[in-house]
Amino acid sequence: MAKLKEVFLNKSHNNYTQFIRYGFVATASYAVNLVGLVALKQYGHVNYLLAATISFIAGLLVNYALSKFWVFNGSKLHNQTHEFLFFSLIGLVGLGLNDLIFWILTSGLGLFYIFSNVIATFIVDFWNLVPGKNTYLVNAYG
Repeated sequence: MAKLKEVFLNKSHNNYTQFIRYGFVATASYAVNLVGLVALKQYGHVNYLLAATISFIAGLLVNYALSKFWVFNGSKLHNQTHEFLFFSLIGLVGLGLNDLIFWILTSGLGLFYIFSNVIATFIVDFWNLVPGKNTYLVNAYG
């Protein structure tokens, strides 16, 4: 029980604990992304690419908030405005890459938009986590 409390409740600098927490954060962020995409496209009748953009940004904000307040104890960047701007810059690059892949898969190859979302998200996440890249997690929180 103490281990569960350490993993889920207490502040931790343990990389293993942070990795586990970030897995939950990534899952929550993707759930927001996917539910937002489907809701906007199917029920809001929003263009699939605009819906993907809005839902990606919503998932990104969830990721930032949960990472900042639950996963990582502090940033190497001491100015919170700079921290958020750095995060946003990385997020905008990811958004551009996500939308491009999403458009190619959906409009170019004719894949169902949900499949395109899953593939684009996987590729963008891989791009963000490539060792040595200047990513938000590596540089701001590392």
